[in-house]
Amino acid sequence: MRTKVGQRRSAISRQTKETSIKLELDIDGEGKSKCVVTDEFLRHMVETLAKYSGTDIMMTASGDIEHHLIEDAAITLGRGYREAIGSKPIRRIASATVPMDEALVKVAIDLIDRPYAHLEMPNPMYEHFLRSFAMELRATVHTVVIRGKDEHHIVEATFKALGLALKEAMVETKTTVSTKSSVKWRSA
Repeated sequence: MRTKVGQRRSAISRQTKETSIKLELDIDGEGKSKCVVTDEFLRHMVETLAKYSGTDIMMTASGDIEHHLIEDAAITLGRGYREAIGSKPIRRIASATVPMDEALVKVAIDLIDRPYAHLEMPNPMYEHFLRSFAMELRATVHTVVIRGKDEHHIVEATFKALGLALKEAMVETKTTVSTKSSVKWRSA
């Protein structure tokens, strides 16, 4: 990954007894990805997220079973995005609607420090992915399946819409978009 001054990036790894994940993420990238994972559909969805969010993602991930791999990849991606976004003011709220063949999906996101996920997803593993991602990103994420029958098309349209919404929500602004101003944390 190239480094530019002021670039919003993160490089993290997550190691457990069940999984090993390394991630480099550049949210001011070009949507390029290199994902070496043991689950091909997960690879496809991470690459889709990278492309549509304009984020460069380099990830290696392996795990003992599909559930652990997908969950831990989502947690790592959520943390990576959160760290890369940093504390500068951003647009914060965005949504996108994406058609994919017979499927039509809308995703709305708020990159605020209040994690919540209301998800319509026909695949329980990718519902779990999105929930884990939202919780670690500390974002509010809503997905709505407007129509669709093919599970693959619905999941992929959701990742495309998530990417587009993230791209818009992560745009830097001059001031915090909030009536509360920004949140300040202090240790007791």
